[in-house]
Amino acid sequence: MESSGFWRRTPAFTPSKIHVEYSGQAITADTAVRGPSLQRTPSPEPTSRPPTATSQSPLSDQLSPLSIQSPLSAQSPHMPVDPTLEKFHGALGAATIDLALLQKLSWTGVPREYRAITWQLLMGYLPLASTRRAGTLQRKRKEYGDWVRQTFARGEDALDRVLWRQIQVDVPRTSPGSPVFQHPRVQRCLERILYAWAARHPASGYVQGINDLLTPFVYVFLEAECNGDTAALERADLDAIDDARMDGVEADSFWSLSKLLDGIQDNYTHAQPGIQRQIVKLKDLVTRVDHALAAHLHNEGVEFVQFAFRWINCLLMRELRLASIIRMWDTYLAEPNGFATFHIYVCAAMLLKWSAQLRAMDFQQIMLFLQQPPALQWPAEDVELLLSEAYMLKCLYHDAPRHLHKN
Repeated sequence: MESSGFWRRTPAFTPSKIHVEYSGQAITADTAVRGPSLQRTPSPEPTSRPPTATSQSPLSDQLSPLSIQSPLSAQSPHMPVDPTLEKFHGALGAATIDLALLQKLSWTGVPREYRAITWQLLMGYLPLASTRRAGTLQRKRKEYGDWVRQTFARGEDALDRVLWRQIQVDVPRTSPGSPVFQHPRVQRCLERILYAWAARHPASGYVQGINDLLTPFVYVFLEAECNGDTAALERADLDAIDDARMDGVEADSFWSLSKLLDGIQDNYTHAQPGIQRQIVKLKDLVTRVDHALAAHLHNEGVEFVQFAFRWINCLLMRELRLASIIRMWDTYLAEPNGFATFHIYVCAAMLLKWSAQLRAMDFQQIMLFLQQPPALQWPAEDVELLLSEAYMLKCLYHDAPRHLHKN
């Protein structure tokens, strides 16, 4: 498997002067540099009625074209040009993508019309040179399709029964409120992707939570098949998407998931040491920023592992709406090592947001609150603020690790 260059990127575009209060203590980060403020409505959770199932044909070798078609061309000549769309169209239309520029644009959110190809470029799944892109896409889709045909040719009885059974149990539980992910055709895609990834990574195998990490990719790539129209996806009859394009969505989702997990694979190996390390970092960070909160949690007998394990294992997929997660991943992909390093600052910012409330609770109340935090109904503005607060914490503490230690 190809190694992703994503994890070695230079620091990306980041927000600017931020003023936040934690437990009555004002903190500012004046040294950060901010670009233009972009207002964007995130993609809402799918709400359409799931269509009836149809049989899925074997994965096709046909290439679904992935061209840069500008949404600007569909605008009336009398309508003002969206500057954000114009910037992305220019960046993505270059013969060789300027990765630093694409990261800078993506930090504050990617327009849904350009999100699929932007994610694939930022993750290193597609090459930056446009002349190599179609060939790479065709080769990777064919590689995945050939493996699936060979693996499933003899039927489910030839599969690892324990692994296959666990995946079949978890897939229906994935995004249970989303009709898109309850559609039988999409569920069959999820099953094959998860089985393929586990079979190719025997050191870690399938771990519950990986199914959640797959959903943003599948949703974004399905959305691209609807030309970035979220409402169309919600209304869509998924059976109307032809097999070649559905196969493309499945293959691209598999490789994108693989790229993501390449950077956090020790989160899913035996004993999950990556998650354990990140929990320690989160505890140290919260202790330094808001000692009163950390002391209260300690006095009440609350261990960070009791709530933070799921936050890190599932990347907050169960605490936030899918639309919010997708918006956050725009920033994660624009950050160096965003799904590991930057995610810890996001978790800290979320916990600190509720400091006053948590310090007034006892053990049972704290655990109930953190297991079902009031973040599912957050508007887009709250997600943007969370990312800004996380970046502020990163600016203050990431390059000064001694700040995390008590004097």
